[in-house]
Amino acid sequence: MVARKSETFDIVDEEDRVIGQAPRTLCHGDPSLVHRAAHVLLFDSRDRLLLQKRSMDKDVQPGRWDTSVGGHLDPGEDYLAAACREMAEELGVKGVALTRLYPSRIRNGFESENVVTFLARYDGRVEFARDEIDEVRFWSAEEIEEGLGGEIFTPNFEEEWVRWRQWNRIYATNARGRTALCAGDAFPDLFGELREKDPEG
Repeated sequence: MVARKSETFDIVDEEDRVIGQAPRTLCHGDPSLVHRAAHVLLFDSRDRLLLQKRSMDKDVQPGRWDTSVGGHLDPGEDYLAAACREMAEELGVKGVALTRLYPSRIRNGFESENVVTFLARYDGRVEFARDEIDEVRFWSAEEIEEGLGGEIFTPNFEEEWVRWRQWNRIYATNARGRTALCAGDAFPDLFGELREKDPEG
């Protein structure tokens, strides 16, 4: 955990342009220091979502269930590279195609992050980083819905889940109810277009 706490992040403006750098210890606790993170939603063939239970040693939301993969970008790193790296480091999952879903912003009294979320499907072996994660398991949508608001999940994951449900309604598929995957590396940004038309939607 010492190495994690000594990390340095790129600091960005509201347009996601790099304007400087700052150590993790300052970024966590100062919402004026906007930094970048990548998330991955990892589904299995039964359309269940893998969640990770954060270690009790974490400095943010210890012991709560969180997004499949989530991590900060290294200085100079792009979102896709960070997502691949974090998926390998956190879950031991490599060589799985990632499809970009949507950008989002996390703003609260503790930190400010610009996030890009990716989608993947995987049924293989997971070997999670036990120094950062206490447990992983796949959750059905019904199980997640039942747990919302019950202090089981991190607030950031609950926000992510709402965004995912909104996005999934836009890209509904008739493939037996399964989550659609894109043939390319990103879906057309219909989600962003609708968000601009109806920011509260």
